[in-house]
Amino acid sequence: MSPFRRARGARPSRAPLGPDFARLWCVSALTNLGDGALIAAGPLLVASLSPSPLAVSAASALQMLPHLLFSLTSGALVDRLPRRGVLAAANLARGVVLALLTAVILSGSASPWPVYAAVFALGVGETLADTAYGSLLPSVVHRDALGRANARLALTFSVNNQLVGPPLGALMFAALWALPFGFDALAYLVSALVVLRIRPTPPPPGTGHGSGARTTLRSDVAQGLAFVWGSPGLRTLCGCILVMNLAGVGAFALWVLYAREHLGLSDTGFGLFVTAGAAGGVLGSQVYGWLEARVGRAFLLRWGLVVEAATYLALTLTTDGLVAGVVMVLFGVHTVVWGTAATTVRQRLTPDRLLGRVGGVYRLADLGGASLGAVAGGLIAEYAGLLVPFWIATAAVGLLAVSAWRPLVTTQRL
Repeated sequence: MSPFRRARGARPSRAPLGPDFARLWCVSALTNLGDGALIAAGPLLVASLSPSPLAVSAASALQMLPHLLFSLTSGALVDRLPRRGVLAAANLARGVVLALLTAVILSGSASPWPVYAAVFALGVGETLADTAYGSLLPSVVHRDALGRANARLALTFSVNNQLVGPPLGALMFAALWALPFGFDALAYLVSALVVLRIRPTPPPPGTGHGSGARTTLRSDVAQGLAFVWGSPGLRTLCGCILVMNLAGVGAFALWVLYAREHLGLSDTGFGLFVTAGAAGGVLGSQVYGWLEARVGRAFLLRWGLVVEAATYLALTLTTDGLVAGVVMVLFGVHTVVWGTAATTVRQRLTPDRLLGRVGGVYRLADLGGASLGAVAGGLIAEYAGLLVPFWIATAAVGLLAVSAWRPLVTTQRL
C-alpha cells in the first residue's frame, strides 16, 4: 500500500471544540507567551552571569531534573486529585517563584545560584501542571477531535512560545534584565484564575480518576508503568522520546553558545534564530490535519525521526546563520507534527483513570531524559568541543529511526 493513501478510520470530528477548550487554550496562550520570553531571556541571564558551557547547560538540566525525580509521582497525584485544581495551584506557585526571582534580579544581587533554585522550583511545578493539562484535554473535547485540538494547541505553542516569545524576551532583557521574568510571573498568575473557570466533563461512573478502592502511590505508579510496558504503541513512543531527548537536548542545551560562537549571532539575533523553528511550527500545525488524514500517524512518526537526525547533521555542517535558520524552520514543522501525532496516539490509547500516570511515565522519558541529556551535553562540549553533542545526536537519532521503524507501525490505525 502506498504510504500516501488515506489512513483508515473515521475522519476527525469537525464539531466546535467548545468554551472549555477555549479557556484551556487561553491558559496555553498566556503561559506559553511568558515561557517563550524566558527561552531567550533565561539563557541570556545565565550566560551574562557565567559564560561557561557547563553553567549554561546546568540551568537547563536543573529545570528538567524534576521530571526525572517526580514525573511518576506527579502522574499518580494527578489521577488522585481534581486535575483542574492541580493545574491552577501549580500555575499560582510558579507565578510566585518568578515574582521572587524578579525581585532578586532587581535588587542587583543576582548570581547563578538563585537562578538555579528558581528553575528547579519551576520544573517541579511543571511536572504537575503539564501532566494535569494533558489529562484535562480529553475531558474537555471529544476523543475523535483530539488530533485537531492538539494541533491547535501546538499552533499556540509555536506562535507564543517560540515565534513571539523569544524575540520579545530578548528585547525585554536588553531593556531590563528583570522584565521578562516579571512578565512570565504575571502570565502564570492570570492563567491560574482562568483555569478555575474550566468545567471538564466527568467520565462515566467507575471509569474516572479517583474511582475504585484506595491504593498507595507506589501501587498507582506501578500500575501506570505496567500499562505503558504492556502497550506496544506507548512503549515505543516512550523509548523514542527518551532517546531523542537524551541526544538532542545535549545539543540544544548549548543553543545560546552555538548561536553566539558557531554562528556569530548577537543577542537579538539569537532571539530571532530561536523563532525560526517556531515559524516552521506554525506551518506544521496548519498541515497536521491534512497529513494525518492522508498518510497516517505511523508515517509521520517514522519519517519524523529521519528528519530529526538530518537536522542535527545540517546544523553541525553549516556556519551560515541563514542556512541554519532554514534548517530550523523545517525542524519546527517536524517537531509539531511528530509531537502532535505522538500526543494524540498516547491520549487515544489511555483510559481516563490512567491519563495522569501514563502522562507521567511519558514525561519521565521526555524531560527526565532531557535533563540527563543537558548535563551530558554540557560536559561533552566543555571537554570535547561545542559541536560534538550535535554529532552524537545525529548518530543516536539515526540509529533510533532504524530500530523503531517496524514497531511504530502499531500506531497506524489509532
